[in-house]
Amino acid sequence: MLFGTPKRPVRTCTSLRFISSSLSCCKHKGPLPVEPPTSQLHPPRLNYKSIVENAAYHKRNIKNRRIPQSNDVVKNLVAHYTRHTALMREIEEARKQKNLIGERFKKEMTPYEKSAALKEAAEIKAFLAIQQPLAMGTQTSLLELGLRIPNITHPDSPIGSELHATTLSTHGSERLEPNSARDHWKIAQELDLVNFDDAAVVTGSSWYYLQGAAALLEHALVNYALSIAVRHGYTPMTTPDVVRSDIATRCGFSPRDQSDEEGNVIHHFYHIAGSSTELVLAGTAEIPLAGMFTRKTFLERQLPRRVVSVGHAFRSEAGSRGAETRGLYRVHQFTKVELFAVTEQEQSDAMMEEIRNIQIEIFEGLGFPFRVLDMPTEELGHAAYRKYDMEAWMPGRGTWGEISSTSNCLDFQARRLHINYRPNRGPDDATEASHSSLPFAHTLNGTAAAIPRLIIALLENGVQLNEADQAVGLTLPKVLRPFWLGGDSLGPSAKITWVDIPPTSNQQVQE
Repeated sequence: MLFGTPKRPVRTCTSLRFISSSLSCCKHKGPLPVEPPTSQLHPPRLNYKSIVENAAYHKRNIKNRRIPQSNDVVKNLVAHYTRHTALMREIEEARKQKNLIGERFKKEMTPYEKSAALKEAAEIKAFLAIQQPLAMGTQTSLLELGLRIPNITHPDSPIGSELHATTLSTHGSERLEPNSARDHWKIAQELDLVNFDDAAVVTGSSWYYLQGAAALLEHALVNYALSIAVRHGYTPMTTPDVVRSDIATRCGFSPRDQSDEEGNVIHHFYHIAGSSTELVLAGTAEIPLAGMFTRKTFLERQLPRRVVSVGHAFRSEAGSRGAETRGLYRVHQFTKVELFAVTEQEQSDAMMEEIRNIQIEIFEGLGFPFRVLDMPTEELGHAAYRKYDMEAWMPGRGTWGEISSTSNCLDFQARRLHINYRPNRGPDDATEASHSSLPFAHTLNGTAAAIPRLIIALLENGVQLNEADQAVGLTLPKVLRPFWLGGDSLGPSAKITWVDIPPTSNQQVQE
């Protein structure tokens, strides 16, 4: 470890409980539930020794991430670890003595010696009857505390709030001036692209129907992003939209209800009532994709594994962000194309750059201005070691808006999901390492296309306005044309104009 920063070491007929929450767009950043996950899986294998040896770093890391929990979690973990290791030493010594007594019974003994041995064995049995439950209790407490400690942080990640994000590069066309006439909600109404009113009747606020060209645009964007991912070697998947809450917890999300510092109840997921196991709607396809690799052991030469999925993301927090709830920017359900990778430990940094470059390729083809940010500590999810965000310029909103993110989680998820790999060995090394000593894999995830956000960026940057600032047409990039299923009409008087996006040289900047 390097400190400052460590070196990366069913039932049918179910119903939904509607809840609203504060789950962030891509990752949960608050404290995780204190209850350890319960399922058929073995408990997570956390590296308590490393946490204890680097307690000061983890306290500082919790502070830098501004996680709403006390640094006492690290202090308490150190105390429980010290107690647990002492108990285990005592238990191990008692077991050795018990075995020695058993060996004595195999030999000839006098009545006195036999009586003494029986007395010693009874004392050891009584001792273990007390100490073993104590050790199990400290082990449970260790897990509860350990699950509340976030991943370590990349040394280059800025410290602080989103205001401290570092701009790594900018891409695309020149930014348009902010203009309320380009607001996507207004455009969607004028071109009859989105139906919020009927969705409010059918489901509620922050739900929507995409209709006509907007629905076609969703399908075109999905297939465009998929085509690029598959070309780069990603295996396409269709994943369940429903996952066990334990799997979500192991991925670094918090499905369970919690209370904030003011005592207000916070809900993070939509829970499925009446299910035989605790099931939730997935907030991102990252969860079922990561869960797919649970209890897998790979040969090193089988890595990296690259998969891409089209899934629905369900976010119960959509109605809690004020002005951001207007239109499509923050909604309860949306279609998302998700990239996911499993690597050996030395590959994950390079894989993060690979995912970033794929995302840049996708968004550059769409033509709108966007930038890549190295996100600060307060914006990192519980599982993230480092995170890049990509933001598109949205002139109708008059600001940048997040359209994608990429996170390297190191072995955070793999330790919880038991994803290991067997390192390559030389021809002279015929020994096989035990499974418990195998290294954990690293996992990474990235959004290839969050459809509503991309629709916003395309509408606000591509709308054609008349002199009265009314939408009369839409310019779309030709890269979507092969995936377009309809004509060029947007109604009785509006049309789509397909344009080539000229290559632009990205600008590397540091802000």
